[in-house]
Amino acid sequence: MNEAIRTYDVIVIGGGPVGENVAERARAAGLSTVIVERELLGGECSFWACDPSKALLRPVVARADASRVPGLNPAVAGPLDVEAVLAHRDKMSSYWKDEDQVDWLNSVDVDLIRGHGRLTGPKQVAVQTPEGNTIALTARHAVAVSTGTRAALPPIPGLDTVRPWTSREATSADKVPGRLAVVGGGVVAVEMATAWQALGSQVTMLVLENGLLERMEPFAGELVTDGLREAGVDIRFNTTATSLTREGGKDGEVQITLTDGTHLTADEILLATGRAPQTRDIGLETVGLTPGDWLTVDDTLQVTGIDGGWLYAVGDVNRRALLTHQGKYQARIAGTVIGARANQHPIDTTPWGPHVATADHTAVPQVVFTTPEIASVGLTTRDAEHSGRRIKVVDYDLAHVAGAHQYTEDYRGHARILIDTDRDTVAGITFAGPGVGELVHSATIAIAGEVPIERLWHAVPAFPTLGEIWLRLLETHRG
Repeated sequence: MNEAIRTYDVIVIGGGPVGENVAERARAAGLSTVIVERELLGGECSFWACDPSKALLRPVVARADASRVPGLNPAVAGPLDVEAVLAHRDKMSSYWKDEDQVDWLNSVDVDLIRGHGRLTGPKQVAVQTPEGNTIALTARHAVAVSTGTRAALPPIPGLDTVRPWTSREATSADKVPGRLAVVGGGVVAVEMATAWQALGSQVTMLVLENGLLERMEPFAGELVTDGLREAGVDIRFNTTATSLTREGGKDGEVQITLTDGTHLTADEILLATGRAPQTRDIGLETVGLTPGDWLTVDDTLQVTGIDGGWLYAVGDVNRRALLTHQGKYQARIAGTVIGARANQHPIDTTPWGPHVATADHTAVPQVVFTTPEIASVGLTTRDAEHSGRRIKVVDYDLAHVAGAHQYTEDYRGHARILIDTDRDTVAGITFAGPGVGELVHSATIAIAGEVPIERLWHAVPAFPTLGEIWLRLLETHRG
């Protein structure tokens, strides 16, 4: 059954944190707004990524930190309470129910239509509801696509017969597999290997590359490798799966043939091999775009090559920075831009103006919640080499910072700062070690604010904290 066409100022396809923020900002600008969501309002981050994964990892990291503190080691020597950890994970995921999210949406006066939204032409969206009805929507001003990404699965023979875990299953599983194989060496792979090894799995990592976290500074991957191996994880580099079978029915063992022809047996296999855009079935062909492609945008988050400037793509789907916090940053800008254009207000596109997403290029922070933690923002050394900028690399052993000894006497960590010698500003920084996640925002401010190095000397770190690493890096730079 088709309903009469409903008209809104703004239609948002995808109701994760990114879509919610676009809708809230557009509504705050006085525009009538609707979100179309086919699953749970709150999206991947709330139910299958950020919240549940960190709920699994927090006890692991806390125990690792506590085990290094004199006087605490005997108290935390035993295994984790798996039932309690999973129960907390379930609570943090709101038991996979989105009533609280719906209440919030109602509080900001944004409508919600549940169903699969597809573009049917310029400013036109059709929603197939779970009841089998079709709702036709028209936007007066803008349609924002915030559909995120899905797991990108490699073409391994037998893959369709083994029901592999993706990041979703890895964060929502209700029991601990005895043996878990993890294919991949990126953030999802190392975080889930950390969590499930600590919860009782024997984890084997199959990493096609020669190291972990290849997009980060090499020392970050090396320290995480050491931490995982000390925890009991079997890491095999330059190796991947070439075929899969599951024997003995749906609960049977997974037989994995490896690159060198040997075999590995596991109870479950997690494929953490990248992400692909959720754009295969959202009607891109009706507006001249290719289904399944990433959506290219300008710094105001408008999709390029679309006449009339009505289509926006926000968050992971535009591939600028596949991180929830960065997607929400884009969403705040996109909603503000849509409101300004609809209300015929001036658009400020100066480098740090309110209508441009420039931080996606220069100041993207990330924390990897492993043992040790990794925190980074801005360029890596490899990025700097490719950019052609003149960069000075400054390294410092975090174990030599007084605050590190509040964690443990045998603290292991490292810091690297990249200084743009032409501008005399920070271009990138990476921290690796226990507790470094809390350092990343100071680094983000230094980079986003383009704070001159000479000015940073006057930002005095408290003693004794890990923040003193800033002083030590500046001293090393000065020589």
